[in-house]
Amino acid sequence: MAKKKSEGSGLMSSAGLMRYFEADDTAIKLGPKTVIAFSSAVGAGILAMNFYFGLWP
Repeated sequence: MAKKKSEGSGLMSSAGLMRYFEADDTAIKLGPKTVIAFSSAVGAGILAMNFYFGLWP
């Protein structure tokens, strides 16, 4: 005989793969300003290295 789950049933997705609120438990959460600042810094670093090594057109 199958055992019953001891947890609450919650809302199950189709095919019972994962409950929707379990998906965000392990995700890295970054704000949009952090992403823009990091990508701008990386872009500026790449441009600076191109200029320093003489690859700037």
